[in-house]
Amino acid sequence: MFFLWPQFLWLLLALPLLVLLYLWLLRRKKKMALRYASLSIVKEAMGVGQSVRRHIPPVLFLLALALMLVAAARPTAVITLPSNQQTIMLAIDVSGSMRATDVLPSRIVAAQTAAKAFLAELPRTVKVGIVAFAGSAQVAQIPTVNREDLVSAIDRFQLQRGTAIGNGIVMSLATLFPDAGIDLQSLQNGRERQRGFAIDEERKEKKEFTPVAPGSYNSAAIILLTDGQRTTGVDSLEAAKIAADRGVRVYTVGIGTVDGETIGFEGWSMRVRLDEETLKGIASKTQAEYFYAGTAADLKKVYETLSSRLTVEKKETEISGLMALAAAALALLSAGLSLAWFNRIL
Repeated sequence: MFFLWPQFLWLLLALPLLVLLYLWLLRRKKKMALRYASLSIVKEAMGVGQSVRRHIPPVLFLLALALMLVAAARPTAVITLPSNQQTIMLAIDVSGSMRATDVLPSRIVAAQTAAKAFLAELPRTVKVGIVAFAGSAQVAQIPTVNREDLVSAIDRFQLQRGTAIGNGIVMSLATLFPDAGIDLQSLQNGRERQRGFAIDEERKEKKEFTPVAPGSYNSAAIILLTDGQRTTGVDSLEAAKIAADRGVRVYTVGIGTVDGETIGFEGWSMRVRLDEETLKGIASKTQAEYFYAGTAADLKKVYETLSSRLTVEKKETEISGLMALAAAALALLSAGLSLAWFNRIL
């Protein structure tokens, strides 16, 4: 716990003085009671039979006062709160290797099924967009809260050659920040602009941009799922740096074979290997996490975990209001007990 105004904590030193004052008042009351001739009057004045109960209201009031002073110091604590995440981009690999059946019934079907389950778990207020990438990247569905449109976009996936992981990240960022001038063409070192890119054909002027702390942008996140390593397009870690500079977290999910496997696609034979090192690097650079899903069940659990992570978040929050509320409740309880037991307040 930290305090924004710690200087107010010095006021807590007054509490022992109040305790001493209370003890002095009790002793003074006892001396006054001894002046009475009748023993029954003395017992009544001293509160015999109520020795514990008589101290409860003052103790509660003292605790209330302590909480008020702590609240005045404006304490902060890391607590779990509902996330203000507004948009999530799903960047899904649709390269030919996704037809492999080491993840039953196939990698692509498992990915589609898990993505649909993920959508069902998210609150309806969260917008979701979908980017499909292989040798190129294109927006399959702009961010929307319409789950039916999202499911339809997932069902329309078609496998293609190549794996441009960096393009998938950049395309997701361009969708999240349509007015930021994120230019995929310049990032590809003059290569031909890839078909399906969502930015206008005319090259936009590059806008001045000041990087922010990685992971500091809490209104959006990217979930990147792939089963291979980059074969074309923007460098994956370069794309991750662009995301990090904008504060966007990129959660990476690796599916399939870590050691590598040879599969066939459209008459071609290809060797595919999951590049875990790069995926971990992307997640680390953007202050996110990497998940490995070796089976369809694993993939479903990964998406369930991501759903819970993205709908709640831990953040440092000022809790002075809660402490003030607790202090008021203790003060009222103290006054109520004093009135009920002794017909007076303290």
